[in-house]
Amino acid sequence: MKVQIFQVDAFAEKPFQGNPAAVVLLDGARDPVWMQLVAREMNLSETAFLYPKTKGYHLQWFTPETEVDLCGHATLAAAHILWVLLITTSLGQFIHQRLQ
Repeated sequence: MKVQIFQVDAFAEKPFQGNPAAVVLLDGARDPVWMQLVAREMNLSETAFLYPKTKGYHLQWFTPETEVDLCGHATLAAAHILWVLLITTSLGQFIHQRLQ
């Protein structure tokens, strides 16, 4: 099984600053035990796991110890990776909506 793993420094303008998070791109759902082991191996405060769904992507977050309900900086890191890949590979499109 081959997966893409990125390390992103959120809230940073230069490498080695900000808040690091791992982002793992998957082709589909994976066993949470496997995701936990990957997060432990990454040894960052959070690891985000992304896989495509019918309309969009599914996102899960893990610390080295447990799954968590939400992680802001890992979400931004995952969005950045999707943005870069969508621009460079035509994987899909971002839809922007202005909220009132």
